[in-house]
Amino acid sequence: MDVVAGTERLVLRRLTKEDSEHLVELDGDPEVMRYTTGGVPTPRIRIETAVLPAMLRDYGRYPGFGAFAGQRRDDGEFIGWFMLLPRADSAPDEAELGYRLRKPAWGKGYATEGSRALLRYGFTERGLRRAFAETMTVNARSRRVLEKLGMRLAYTFFPPYAPIEGSEHGEVRYTLDRDAWEAASERTRG
Repeated sequence: MDVVAGTERLVLRRLTKEDSEHLVELDGDPEVMRYTTGGVPTPRIRIETAVLPAMLRDYGRYPGFGAFAGQRRDDGEFIGWFMLLPRADSAPDEAELGYRLRKPAWGKGYATEGSRALLRYGFTERGLRRAFAETMTVNARSRRVLEKLGMRLAYTFFPPYAPIEGSEHGEVRYTLDRDAWEAASERTRG
């Protein structure tokens, strides 16, 4: 198991080909996919031939970054994935933070916990200057997670893709700079 980060309750490890079934289940839940595809499940063939292979390729393209399986430390149960990944249209010392969790893992603090661990990893071990995250404006639960992480609303935008319910309100980008993260970390330690 290739672990990149962990918490008291979670282990974040690199995905493998064996995670295909986990991703099929995750992306097959209409509620999980509500703010991504409007609730349309991702077909198995797409997971197996495009989604998972792209995630695995990212490890080589962006060493130390990517999407990481989140599993509970106590029983190894897969709860979803957490991502910290540079984007082609961003500065080299910036990365996008994201996550997708199975519905049974919602409301238990895992999104905040796993994302916090990845931010720590990104700022201390990968030399990031800034992390950013994007979600639909109407996705109040994800916005709360981002705010708990200390991220601040940067702006609202309207991407040019097929509309889903709520997209008329746009998407939001949140950011967190390393300096702000370090200052907040000092306050919580002190």
